[in-house]
Amino acid sequence: MNFNKVEFVLSAASREGFLRDGLPQLAFAGRSNVGKSSVINRLVNRKNFARVGASPGKTSQINYFRLDGAAYLVDLPGYGYAKVSKAERDRWGRLMEAYFASGLITAGVQIVDARHKPTADDVTMVNWFYDTGCPVIVAANKLDKLKRSEIEPNLQRIRETLELREEDRLVAFSAERGDGREELMAALEAVLA
Repeated sequence: MNFNKVEFVLSAASREGFLRDGLPQLAFAGRSNVGKSSVINRLVNRKNFARVGASPGKTSQINYFRLDGAAYLVDLPGYGYAKVSKAERDRWGRLMEAYFASGLITAGVQIVDARHKPTADDVTMVNWFYDTGCPVIVAANKLDKLKRSEIEPNLQRIRETLELREEDRLVAFSAERGDGREELMAALEAVLA
């Protein structure tokens, strides 16, 4: 799979916009300020491919990127950002619920902050992925902000908080430096194999 061969396809604001062409869908979820777009950009080796918002909460639609003509990277709206109206949060919630209920997700990629214990929202998202029956990969981003001695204890806390299953992959990742990129690519390729 050529992760450098990627193109934006469309943004879906409602269930009618979901792509249903049979290609696998790798869904990326994470809190608004966790660096989800940065992780996608690092994965595909492009600086400003998935738009990185100046302020959190900018991804309000489901964005589809075709990967090497063989799968979609699906950028889900970030969650947990307070400076958005309740009506807008409710709309995002309905959009996410419709997508998770659609049966279209091939694998879930949950982005969490390697520095902190996952939030209740992070746990909810992982459980939503579990409810779809798809494989789950967790990318612990912002690894570059940790001291070497903090990495393993923090990863263990993430495993425990999210109650990861034996088969779930946890990838220590740095969108800033590129740590974990090869491992994340390999995990995604394994899901698609």
